[in-house]
Amino acid sequence: MNCRSEVLEVSVEGRQVDEAMLALLHTILLHRSTGKFLYKKEGTYSIGTVGTQDVDCDFIDFTLVRVSSDELDRVIRKAVAEFKDALGNSGSDGMGQISLEFYQKKKSRWPFSDECIPWEVWSIKVNVVNLANEQERQICREKVGEKLGEKVINIVEVINRHEYLPKMPTQSEVDNVFDTSLKDVQPYLYKITYQITDSLGTSVSTTMRRLIKDTLAL
Repeated sequence: MNCRSEVLEVSVEGRQVDEAMLALLHTILLHRSTGKFLYKKEGTYSIGTVGTQDVDCDFIDFTLVRVSSDELDRVIRKAVAEFKDALGNSGSDGMGQISLEFYQKKKSRWPFSDECIPWEVWSIKVNVVNLANEQERQICREKVGEKLGEKVINIVEVINRHEYLPKMPTQSEVDNVFDTSLKDVQPYLYKITYQITDSLGTSVSTTMRRLIKDTLAL
């Protein structure tokens, strides 16, 4: 199986890191989650509904749409908070990457542990910019909102392609494909990881500074 890999790049002000990451991660997980499976007998099941919730950002002109699951939201927020803290404490000029990997389990014979096989990975490269004044912050608030809107459209377009998804499992195999630990939603098995680096490049931050400079010149 070939693992699909998608890369998104964003440049944000420090106070926007949480909201930008939550917007992108929640968008992906919204389209990679189902309602809870309700099995009647092996091979026969119904799927519950997935509610959605609009969340207005405080520091970006953007409203994100997420799965209406407080449990899932807490998991994502915890991962994003850890990433932001590491980014702020790294001294690496505010550059890092957070990744969302979807995988399925392949049962192994005892005494070996199950094999985790990734089938889709989303990597979000982040660059934190330092702004000089409130006017620049207001422009950044608007520009980041516009960029996030473009990224969300890109995510939806990628997800709507007819590409590999794990086949719907039988009841005995559901835990090999889906995270069944949440009460109100069932995302595909996933993990969130991050790395802090000073080698992501400066093209994104340069573009953002140019956008702010051009807007100030108008």
